[in-house]
Amino acid sequence: MSDNSGLRTYLDLAGAGAVLLGLIFVGLELQQNREMMRAQIRNDLSVGLNDVILVTAANEQLADTRRRFGEGEQLTPTELNQMWSWENAIFRYWENVHYQYRNGLYDEVEFLAQREAWRNSMRRSRAHRYHWCDWGNTYSPKFRADMDELMPAGGCSDFENLLRAGQ
Repeated sequence: MSDNSGLRTYLDLAGAGAVLLGLIFVGLELQQNREMMRAQIRNDLSVGLNDVILVTAANEQLADTRRRFGEGEQLTPTELNQMWSWENAIFRYWENVHYQYRNGLYDEVEFLAQREAWRNSMRRSRAHRYHWCDWGNTYSPKFRADMDELMPAGGCSDFENLLRAGQ
């Protein structure tokens, strides 16, 4: 009986070792999958941003509309609609980057670089500031709080008259 007891103990230990090795293997697989997911998300975000940028580069009328708005010229209702659609695409892209970062799927170094680009864009783009002042409340609360910090001094006060006038 002692031989059976020793064999049983050995088999129990071997089984526990196999389970432990299996768990380690699953953990490694999960880590690899997480890294692949992060790479895929980074690629998707990069492609998404390039698509938005290319829209302006390939659409002379939109580029001209954005320039004219930035210079304070009056736009037609159709041009405003086109402009706000483009602005919404930019901000939804930014919101997605913010979401991916908050959920650990976007690197901090890259996110901080993106956030600094957002700060520069908010400072330089009249259209971005106006869109944010008019539509900022339609974005997620955490993204809103972060973007509000990036608004230049004066925030939306410069746009109150424009908002009242409809442009």
